[in-house]
Amino acid sequence: MAVPGVTPALSQSCDALEAGPSGRVVSISDGDTFDLEGGLTVRLVGIQAPKLPLGREGFEAWPLGDEAKAAIEELVMGHQVSLYYGGENRDRHGRALAHVMVERDGETVWIQAEMLRRGLARVYSFPDNRSCLDVLYAAEAQGRADRLGIWRDPYYAIRDGADHQVLLDRVGNYELVEGRVLNAERVGSRVYLNFGRVWREDFTAVIESAGLRVFEQAGIDPLMFDNGVIRVRGWIESADGPRIDITHPEQIEVLARP
Repeated sequence: MAVPGVTPALSQSCDALEAGPSGRVVSISDGDTFDLEGGLTVRLVGIQAPKLPLGREGFEAWPLGDEAKAAIEELVMGHQVSLYYGGENRDRHGRALAHVMVERDGETVWIQAEMLRRGLARVYSFPDNRSCLDVLYAAEAQGRADRLGIWRDPYYAIRDGADHQVLLDRVGNYELVEGRVLNAERVGSRVYLNFGRVWREDFTAVIESAGLRVFEQAGIDPLMFDNGVIRVRGWIESADGPRIDITHPEQIEVLARP
């Protein structure tokens, strides 16, 4: 089905969405989570807004967390919203993983795309929830080009894949990292996309066997990224230098082909 409120060209990316329930929003947790009347908690799938502590001891709020929450309040609080599913529809906490539409001033507003256009979220996807990402990436790019919201804050800057020390300082954070893949190689059941020559120190994007199956199903050979310029996104870990685990192709944006 086509998603309401977007142009036909954009809706082609979202034909897989299925209609879910509707309900009135009665409380807001943060910039990507709210509750409906009746008790269903909705997590806006496909994006990640700046995080707030939400009672977690020792957790520091991310910059612009309050602004993202305020934007969601302005968009949906007290309004009837419609949920659409494009993959796994519940997470381990029982929250609905949904794309959300709301009628505002006679127009249908797609909340995920609106938050991205305002620069108050980044695209954030999972291998079991990959619908509409082309459209969401375009909305994110618009917010970034307009230097709105998070894109004016160094906390959310796109990192240089060649600067492994900066990336080590960001271990435990969700980051966007771009640069040239100096070497793409398969070793056993993994593929390594190396952004530097010293593999024990430099940044690497790693695709494990489960991720490789997703790439294969999509008809993508990750070795094609060799010598290309790409942007990857995910959580920075430290294992023989900084790394991001890639579980599905949509974590990678091709900026320049080899």
